[in-house]
Amino acid sequence: MSPYWTPTVNRLTPYVPGEQRSGVDIVKLNTNENPYPPSPEVLKAIRAVQGDQIRRYPDPESTELRHTLARYHDLDSSQVFVGNGSDEVLALAFLAFFTDTKPLQYPAISYSFYPVYCQLYGIESNTVALESDFSLDLDRFETDAGPIIFPNPNAPTARAVSVSEIKKLLEQQQQSVVVVDEAYVDFAGQSVVPLVKHYPNLLVSQTFSKGRSLAGMRLGVAFGDDQLIEGLQRVKNSFNSYPVDVYAQAAGKASMNDEAYFQRTVQTILQTRENTVHELQQRGFQVLPSSANFVFAKAPDNTAASLFEKLNRCGILVRYWSQPHLRDWLRISIGTPGDMQSLMSCIDA
Repeated sequence: MSPYWTPTVNRLTPYVPGEQRSGVDIVKLNTNENPYPPSPEVLKAIRAVQGDQIRRYPDPESTELRHTLARYHDLDSSQVFVGNGSDEVLALAFLAFFTDTKPLQYPAISYSFYPVYCQLYGIESNTVALESDFSLDLDRFETDAGPIIFPNPNAPTARAVSVSEIKKLLEQQQQSVVVVDEAYVDFAGQSVVPLVKHYPNLLVSQTFSKGRSLAGMRLGVAFGDDQLIEGLQRVKNSFNSYPVDVYAQAAGKASMNDEAYFQRTVQTILQTRENTVHELQQRGFQVLPSSANFVFAKAPDNTAASLFEKLNRCGILVRYWSQPHLRDWLRISIGTPGDMQSLMSCIDA
């Protein structure tokens, strides 16, 4: 600690990302990255960026990318916001909608950046317990008791709630902002983005990092009623008026325009996920139903900690938490079939 830090910084418990070790012998299954490269059209678009574009500030509104996203989702561009990764979009949403309000409600087992943002921005919060099977019952959120945020699918559990359940929640919570964090929705089937046309209190965040293989680009998006988007714009323009660089804007637009490649990649990951679940179950693991590009698996005989260390020695990185409610489980990203075979070989060794 430093005497120059503010009390807020002294109190912070920062978010800890997955280990970023690299090397030819490393199988990286701990950060939910896409194991496949982005569309060739993305690389072509990046190479096409001209020097004159780089010497100038980027379009502060990401106009072309927002128009592309709006067409894709049958929305107006005024209902689309773009930022540097969904984490930045969420941080802006916390500032825009959760400060100076009733306590924020979110699941007790959820994305661990939520409590960090609450600490950073001085936001009071109430957590909602998951069911014994790690599912989220949206009826547990108290009506008009404060704004709500939850990931769908959830992290690290990979479980999802249905569109009909979220629609029911929105009907019950009309006085509160509801943020649905769809970081993993590409692997879940159905998004609630179409509902933003009907529910002015709904904000949906997504990322280009998972299904579209652009984690290194840092590109996120939010969809919502134009007044919610204006709120995000007001905060963004009070903090960083030129957030998304020209490369990321070009890459995002090219990715959205290559739907066939995106769908092939997602389907390949889903097939590998299905095979991985089968292989883990054959080895005595309990695996939760997954709607994401990762699985949440309980190791046999409560050996998650020792198995985590064993895999690490094999050069296979997975995610482990030591908290009492999570310490028997591992979160395993879905890699290539070869990656998953390496995982099984180490488990069997």
